Amino acid sequence: MKNHVQPVFIDPTTDEGFKRLFGDKINLINFLNIIFRGRKTIVDLTYRDTERIGATEEIGKVIFDLVVQISTGEEIIIEMQTSRQTNLKQRMLYYASKVISDTAPKGNRKAWGYAIPEVYTIVLMDGFHMPGGDYKTYFHDTCLCNRDSGQIFYEGLGFIYLEIINFVKSEAEVEDELDKVFYMLKNMSTLKTLPRIMKSAVFQRFFQLASYAKLTKEERTMYDISLKRKWDAEAVRMYQQEQQEQLEGKLQGLEKQLGGLEKQLKEAKQASKKAVVIAKAQGEHKKAIETALKFKKMGLPIADIAKGTGLTIDEIEKLK
Repeated sequence: MKNHVQPVFIDPTTDEGFKRLFGDKINLINFLNIIFRGRKTIVDLTYRDTERIGATEEIGKVIFDLVVQISTGEEIIIEMQTSRQTNLKQRMLYYASKVISDTAPKGNRKAWGYAIPEVYTIVLMDGFHMPGGDYKTYFHDTCLCNRDSGQIFYEGLGFIYLEIINFVKSEAEVEDELDKVFYMLKNMSTLKTLPRIMKSAVFQRFFQLASYAKLTKEERTMYDISLKRKWDAEAVRMYQQEQQEQLEGKLQGLEKQLGGLEKQLKEAKQASKKAVVIAKAQGEHKKAIETALKFKKMGLPIADIAKGTGLTIDEIEKLK
């Protein structure tokens, strides 16, 4: 475990840090309004139960970190992910679909008219990359759209991924409120003071709640446990990455060796073909000499022997 030096601010990408910062209603409203970039203006929200029961025994329980309903009726799923998950995109699609299906009445579907709520899934990804991503894009705002024209087909089902690992801007390079959110999420736990770019009331509130000194003894204990879990998960991830890199290195070495063997095999085949051609030519030449010698002993003209065997007159004259 890392040496635990008391921080000034807690890490928002730990379970306890996430819940403390985004469990605050005003913080969450401010965060969502920044994330939606003007598409929505949220003035109020209600936290929903964070546990939804699956429809069958096989599905089991579906757990969300936060599920909120905003004043206009939309439901928003917010999850903090600190480790790679199998089928991340499919899992988020399932969660969103589960929220939608849970709103359907048991009967009288005609009267209901499929008046489903808008559902948005927001995932904070820390320490791993988006499957199939380009390792450069850090904000993914996805909706249903026309594949050819890009025109939005349906606005009410959205997936927003904050790929924190890809955000590499310094404080001086931060451009807008969205960048400030990323800078805060990635650097808060290592900062000693509130950054100059975050003097607004919105970010001051985040940092006030994130003050480690203001945590109660019980809250510090819970946070420290949460932080250790994150460190343990990071150690496992780094070990797996190291093993993966070693495996890839070995595979590259084997591919290089295989390439060398293939080259040697190709050269050997070419040498073999050349040897066959040379041996065949030598055999034909020997046979021609034997034939020419017989014809010479029979007294045939040398010019005729040369014409018949392909040997030169000089070669034939030397035969004895």
